[in-house]
Amino acid sequence: MKHGKFLLALLPAFLLLASDWTEWRGPKRDGTVTVEPSPWPAKLRKQWEITVGEGHSSPLFAGGSIYQFARMDAQEVVVALDPATGKERWKQKYAAPYSVNVAAFKHGAGPKSTPVYAGGKLYTLGISGIVSSFDAETGKVRWRKDFASQFKQTSPSFGVAMSPVVDNGMLLVHVGGDGNGALMALDAATGATKWSWNEDGPAYASPIVADLGGVRQVVTQTQHNIVGLAEASGKLLWKIPFTTAHEQNNVTPLIYKDTLILSGLDKGTMAVRLAHTGDQWTPQTIWQTKDASMYMSSPVLSGDLLFGFSHLKKGQLFCLDAASGAVKWLGSPRQGENAALLVSPTSLIAMLNDGELVIAKASGNGFEETHRYTVAENPVWAHPLVMADGVVIKDVKTLARWVAQ
Repeated sequence: MKHGKFLLALLPAFLLLASDWTEWRGPKRDGTVTVEPSPWPAKLRKQWEITVGEGHSSPLFAGGSIYQFARMDAQEVVVALDPATGKERWKQKYAAPYSVNVAAFKHGAGPKSTPVYAGGKLYTLGISGIVSSFDAETGKVRWRKDFASQFKQTSPSFGVAMSPVVDNGMLLVHVGGDGNGALMALDAATGATKWSWNEDGPAYASPIVADLGGVRQVVTQTQHNIVGLAEASGKLLWKIPFTTAHEQNNVTPLIYKDTLILSGLDKGTMAVRLAHTGDQWTPQTIWQTKDASMYMSSPVLSGDLLFGFSHLKKGQLFCLDAASGAVKWLGSPRQGENAALLVSPTSLIAMLNDGELVIAKASGNGFEETHRYTVAENPVWAHPLVMADGVVIKDVKTLARWVAQ
């Protein structure tokens, strides 16, 4: 017992305050947080703040480092940082020319895609479609690919926003542009293409990988559909025609028991179950509601409760019964354009794009805010990195660590 206490004392303090946050919306890609301040403090103070570059990519924590992907001038930049001080451990940058669509001008030219950490490697997908693999310890570039020779456009109209995923030794990315792209499985070690599905262009959503109906599947929103592909081969198993205004499909699917929770701009929210006989798959809508509809924010689950941020009524947090779709509560309207949502066993964590971090009870009995912090003076679209003593926040250009005061 004494020996165990001695080893514990040797661990860096930060490792005791954070759990690995290795990809988009966390290790399970569902926004579930396992470490948080307990209780959340009355106030947070800024411990450090550094300029990392433009963009809305969310910070990661893995292997004892914080990783951030951003843009400085005409280059995309990846940095590994000391969590205690914010000092750089390594930095890599590369040329990434990109012109912002005028309709997305306020979101800038920085990357929107969150990297993925797997097996000691870090993988990024830039706003113009450049895929890179780095050694996460040293920053050494292992391989890099662009797709300019394969597609006329290497990103959709408003830039790449899809966050890649690694599973079974494959890096899954949706590359190309409007009307001409491919969802690909690349060998994570070499970048070689293992399979490619070319039947729809990329949207702005990030895929999940899950066992559904006994088959490991890649599920995502594409430019015109929601699809499920066999992970082993890239074969299309099923699709649901799904088109939003200006082709802005961008909500990450969420699994609740044996159903998929899906939503989109002015599409409401629905739950779909996949029935299949042999190779024939049939998506069946179990429930659908128009009372809540998600746009750029993806939902989270706490038990049988589905929490989300609806674009209706100029921004509104909500809670639905995940089994039936029944409304449990609708929060106050006019909460802003976006909320990046996370959930713990007790807390609903909402990072509003105006820089306000809202903590509420993860309850179906009504919205009950417990804490609110101002953690940025500039817009925030990235998810916060939650630790036992506070949060790390990426705003338009800076990264800051906030701790209990």
